[in-house]
Amino acid sequence: MHSTTLQADNRAEVAAALAQDRLIVACLCAAWCGTCSSYRAAFEELAMRHPEKYFLWVDIEDHADLVGDLDVENFPTLLIQRHETVAFFGTMLPDPNVANRLISTIAATDDAELLRLAGSTAERRDWQAQCNLRRLMHA
Repeated sequence: MHSTTLQADNRAEVAAALAQDRLIVACLCAAWCGTCSSYRAAFEELAMRHPEKYFLWVDIEDHADLVGDLDVENFPTLLIQRHETVAFFGTMLPDPNVANRLISTIAATDDAELLRLAGSTAERRDWQAQCNLRRLMHA
C-alpha cells in the first residue's frame, strides 16, 4: 500500500482509516517546500516498507483548518500515532533510513510503554493534547 494524500474529497475515508488499529505515520509538509517535494518519494518508499501501517501526506496549507494549530517548525515534520497515543511529533531529517528506524522502534514498543512515554515530558503531554490526528479529523 502507498501513502494516502489528504484531499478535500477524501476526509471521511481518511478519518475511517485513522480509526483503524494501525500505526499512523503522517508527514506534514507544504507544496512550496523543495525539501518536501524531494522527501515525497522517500515517504512512499517507507509506506511500501511498512504496508501494515497507515501513511498519510498532509499539506499544512491546503488543510490549515485541520492542522493549522500544530506547531510545525520545519519540514518534513512527522506525526506518529497509535490509537489515541501520539508517539512522535517533530521535524525529521529527510533521510528515509532515520524515519524507518523511528517507525520500527515505535512499532515495536508496547501500548503501555508508549502511554508511559506520552506522559513523560511536558512536550509529549502537549502532543497528546494538540496533535492527535484522530481528534483533529473529527473537530
